[in-house]
Amino acid sequence: MARKAVAKKINNIGDEALQEKTGKDWAEWLAILDKAGAAKMSHKEIASYLSKEQSCPSWWCQMVAVGYEQERGLRDKHQKPDGYSVSASKTVAVPVAQLFEAWTDEEIRKRWLPKAKLQIRKAMSPKSLRISWGDGETSVSVNFYPKGSEKSQVALEHDKLPDPEALSSTKTYWGEALERLKVELEK
Repeated sequence: MARKAVAKKINNIGDEALQEKTGKDWAEWLAILDKAGAAKMSHKEIASYLSKEQSCPSWWCQMVAVGYEQERGLRDKHQKPDGYSVSASKTVAVPVAQLFEAWTDEEIRKRWLPKAKLQIRKAMSPKSLRISWGDGETSVSVNFYPKGSEKSQVALEHDKLPDPEALSSTKTYWGEALERLKVELEK
């Protein structure tokens, strides 16, 4: 009796999607990269090998390289070349311009994000913010999405975190902060 292969999912990408976009599933990519000696390559070298030697589509080169690194214990989940990254999002029952203002108006921001030291480096109203965080080492990218005329979503990514412990505490921090934001704006 033949055993059915179990579909694999790495880095939230399943075999079916990977097969559709690259022509190979995870087992095939892992075997190819093992044979090529990818365990001793940098991320950049793996992605380059996938592109040049395996004709993997460019965006998928990165996904396959990250998946390989995670599967082989060369990279932790949420780890990037410059540290760890955490994301959070929240939908709020206010127009997108009001949600954006809650981030850019210091008086409003202090009500839901007290004691936060940050510097807004770039603002594209009401679409996005690029922020230097108070520690001087990490940064936050914030994006705003309208969900109709009276509802919107904020999605953020806090990058360059030094370790998994910082990842965990920062995830908790942003979850609580975005909940305070929602309460502040919906009262």
